[in-house]
Amino acid sequence: MFLGRVIGEVWATRAMPDLEGKRLLVIEALDQRDEPSAPMVTPVVAADPIGAGVGEHVLVAFGKAARVACGGDGDYALEAAVVGIVDDFQIPDAPDHWRAAGRGASC
Repeated sequence: MFLGRVIGEVWATRAMPDLEGKRLLVIEALDQRDEPSAPMVTPVVAADPIGAGVGEHVLVAFGKAARVACGGDGDYALEAAVVGIVDDFQIPDAPDHWRAAGRGASC
C-alpha cells in the first residue's frame, strides 16, 4: 500500500469485461525514493471504487487487497485500487511538493 496523489484519469475503449464500468485513475506515489527492498513504479493506474478526484491524496492497495476492494470475491483483472481518500497526513520533514491543491491537502 502507498500514499499517492491522483494526477489524471484513463479511458479505455476496449477492456476486459470485468473492467467495464470501473473508473481508472493515474496515481503518483508521494515518496519515490529508491529502496532496494521495495522498488516503486509510478505513476500507477488504479481502479477507483470510491470516487477520488484529481489532486486528492489517496491510499492505493495492490494485489488481492485491491481486487477485493472492487467488490465480489476479488477476481478482477486489475492490480491496484484506491482504498481510501486521505483527509490529512503528518510526515516529519515531508517535502512541500507532497501537498497539492484539492481536498486532503490542508495541513
